[in-house]
Amino acid sequence: MSTLIKPNHIGRKISRIRELRDMKQEALAQALGMSQQTVSAIENSETIDDERLVEIAKALGVSLEALKNFSDEAAISYFNNFYDNSQGTVGNNNHQCTFHPLDKLVESYEENKKLYERLVQAEKDKVEYLEKIIKGK
Repeated sequence: MSTLIKPNHIGRKISRIRELRDMKQEALAQALGMSQQTVSAIENSETIDDERLVEIAKALGVSLEALKNFSDEAAISYFNNFYDNSQGTVGNNNHQCTFHPLDKLVESYEENKKLYERLVQAEKDKVEYLEKIIKGK
């Protein structure tokens, strides 16, 4: 009998994601409303029904697809691509801002001012209309 874990062993994927999120079985069990022993049994299961998987994915803070498609290789690749050794920085944050943030703030202020003026004008029109109705009686 082989000791290798099958690549589609869903329980092991749950276990690895839980470990990567620095979550203990007890914490996952509490989030799912079950015992730690039940979580242990789930992590040893090769297959789990989709309804339970949706609950587990939500408790782990990942999507169902991420849970089903998780692999250690993909996670390692993600982190290797995320961390740029040559720059010593996380990610590729070499973005140049093409606008001045204060300009955007002023622009949104002006837009809000125009909307407020339209609202005030609509209220004035409404009052004028109601006055005409009252005078007509």
